[in-house]
Amino acid sequence: MNPYIPKNSLKVLKKVFSGRWVGQGPLVDKLEKIFSNRFASGMPSVAVGSGTDALHLSYILSGIKKGDEVICPIFTCTATNIPLLYMGAKIKFADVDPDTLNISIESVKKLITKKTKAIVFVNYAGLPCELNQLNKIAKKNKITLIQDAAQSLGSTYQRKPITSFADFTIFSFQAIKQITSGDGGMLVLKNKNLAKKALRIRWFGIDRPKKQGGTWENDIREVGYKYQMTDIGASLLLESIKEFKKIKLHRKKIFNTYVKNLSKNKKIKIVNSKGNFEHSHWIFTIILDKKDFLQKKLRSKFIETNQVHFRNDKYSIFSKFVKNKKFKNMDKVENKYLVLPIHTKMAVSDAFRISTLINKIIK
Repeated sequence: MNPYIPKNSLKVLKKVFSGRWVGQGPLVDKLEKIFSNRFASGMPSVAVGSGTDALHLSYILSGIKKGDEVICPIFTCTATNIPLLYMGAKIKFADVDPDTLNISIESVKKLITKKTKAIVFVNYAGLPCELNQLNKIAKKNKITLIQDAAQSLGSTYQRKPITSFADFTIFSFQAIKQITSGDGGMLVLKNKNLAKKALRIRWFGIDRPKKQGGTWENDIREVGYKYQMTDIGASLLLESIKEFKKIKLHRKKIFNTYVKNLSKNKKIKIVNSKGNFEHSHWIFTIILDKKDFLQKKLRSKFIETNQVHFRNDKYSIFSKFVKNKKFKNMDKVENKYLVLPIHTKMAVSDAFRISTLINKIIK
């Protein structure tokens, strides 16, 4: 995957560098407003230094404490789950849905207890989870719902922004996401009061507007962090948002070219791409028995493929949470999924060439 850098990047960066603000300044404020209106139906949005920062803040604002149970996806970037280790939470891994590689709804239901504080889920590859079902489960059990949308900027569900279904939703602007600020993140919240707290604790617990206005009482009452975004990053994102429709359409064309060609091959399963949602086409994933064989053949032709994420229960840092636990769906697909190239520096013809080659290799 290659990063998307807007055409006017040097021009906007030059403007930032010639001005007063290079750290968190007015462009961060502007980005938050534009992002809120464009992707979050006007919900409060807080720009931070990474998607991981946004996740950690959402866990803090959810009131997760040491020993609280949190249901999490087994299949995700470790950034989803590592911040819970900072807090001493008890992670309860949910199995995957074998068709989508998203969190299994049935697995989630089985893990809920009186101690469950939150459910965390990821929209794998840009494919939304069953958001209505997760929302209903969370409301029924009075559990906080946290959506890791790092891979799903621009996705919708039942024609609504995906932010409509969770208490907290986080986005990532890491280097190879649909748009990037080098690294960065956004936290979207339903609760406006918690949004005010998020703005404070992303900057050491200090009320920056009051401090800058000279009316600050010179006191810090809550522990904060250094999780702010800079105007440098915000300037890149503001330009990328202007071009987002073009970015999304190009990725969709590549994605659909893969679908059209590879759906003819009975030995290859395409991770579900149909339903009552709009996919954001971050990555394209196939499942097949000869995954390693195919990967080696493609590498010999200088075509890079990989397994972008791995099951988290195999990492030593999570070992105490998975003793004597079995994840039958994850076991079945663990060595069978493969991610194909998809990015804006590819042509649609490249996707056709790659998928044609795959069909020749896997007959």
